[in-house]
Amino acid sequence: MSEHGGPEGLASATIYAEATAFGTAGIAVVRVSGPCARIVMDRLTGQTKIKARHATRVNIYRSHDGELLDSALALWFPKPYSFTGEDIAEFHLHGGRAVVAAVLAELEAISGLRTAEPGEFSRRAFMNEKMDLTEAEGLADLIAAETEMQRKQALRQLNGGLGDRYEDWRHRLLRDLAHTEAVLDFADEELPVGLLDHLNQDVKLLVQEITAHLDDDRRGERLREGVRVAIVGPPNVGKSSLFNHLAKRDVVIVHDRAGTTRDVVEIQLDLGGFPVFISDTAGIRESSDEVESEGIRRAKAVAEESDLVVGVCDASVVPALDPETLSLLGESGLLVMNKIDLLGDQLPEMIGGYRLQHVSCRTGAGLDGLTETLTTKVHRMMSSVVSGSLISRQRHRESLIECRNALARFGGAQAVELSAEELRHAVHSLGRITGRVDVEDILGLIFREFCIGK
Repeated sequence: MSEHGGPEGLASATIYAEATAFGTAGIAVVRVSGPCARIVMDRLTGQTKIKARHATRVNIYRSHDGELLDSALALWFPKPYSFTGEDIAEFHLHGGRAVVAAVLAELEAISGLRTAEPGEFSRRAFMNEKMDLTEAEGLADLIAAETEMQRKQALRQLNGGLGDRYEDWRHRLLRDLAHTEAVLDFADEELPVGLLDHLNQDVKLLVQEITAHLDDDRRGERLREGVRVAIVGPPNVGKSSLFNHLAKRDVVIVHDRAGTTRDVVEIQLDLGGFPVFISDTAGIRESSDEVESEGIRRAKAVAEESDLVVGVCDASVVPALDPETLSLLGESGLLVMNKIDLLGDQLPEMIGGYRLQHVSCRTGAGLDGLTETLTTKVHRMMSSVVSGSLISRQRHRESLIECRNALARFGGAQAVELSAEELRHAVHSLGRITGRVDVEDILGLIFREFCIGK
């Protein structure tokens, strides 16, 4: 067993898969990894002297009748200098579906090969210590990235931004554990002066560093999953019109009749490089209609779970404003006054302690400014994401909390044996994040998020 908790080399099977997306394209990449990769390369191309890490033009033939399947590029990556740490053969084919299907059928006919499972190439890379778990997760996030900031965060994680920090903490804890065990094993020996004091100081410093890392308002997870914004307010104030403007298309029905919107409708936007999910909700009011009441309940639930709430009021009924809408805004909420074309210049600046954004969904006045304000709020909310490496998954957070709690129980000289055990617990918790201890139980959960061929 390796340090990662799996069989060394994972050489039991050779796997293959199309590494590019399904569909017609100029190029399609088929990847083969495992002990039979070189045999596959020689068999399909008829060439036995293809150089490592050089693109070579080849003809790919069907084995049983010698028919030409495609003229392609072949690349050979011998172990351990490959993505998976195993022998890899890649074929860069013309991207027609018939071409790809013919080559995949030829691979299927070769004994000892099987189709790769989702994420299996990356899993083998992890098992062969080509990357740790945080880097593997960063790779998955990079593939799934839809905005510029998601790309940057994923790339930082793929390049070791998180893993290096956690490994540094783990190595410091291993050193502290070694010193603690030295105190236990050599109690009668003369040990360096102030050793236990140094241990106490280092553990306290680690607690502070981990606590600061955890105190991030979940920005990394928000960036990965998307910032949640809810539009709330009474019926007929223009929530759906505002929603359609932000979407730049008619997503929901707009009508003068109250209660038209009865369910939560969601769109995803890119605001300043950040992924934002905006929800249009049912108008908040007292209602005897069961369907509408359920929509109102869902509207409140979405608002409570959102990172930012945008309240909308009607300029024609000011200063009367639903107090329930105000209560949903929270400290960072945004209050929008719609239908300002009905009031002319008689516009209040504040309501309920919130500075108003004045707009008219009918004329378009103020809507561009509102979009800018919303973008600025999201950017400020996520500002530390731009340069830092933040926690991107709940499993990281849970392990870090376990680590911190174990360190908080460190007793130093007062209870050396118990202190050593708490350090072991802390080391194990950090090791689970990067995969430096047995993590077999979570590997399936992580790698099944990957696409076939990666």
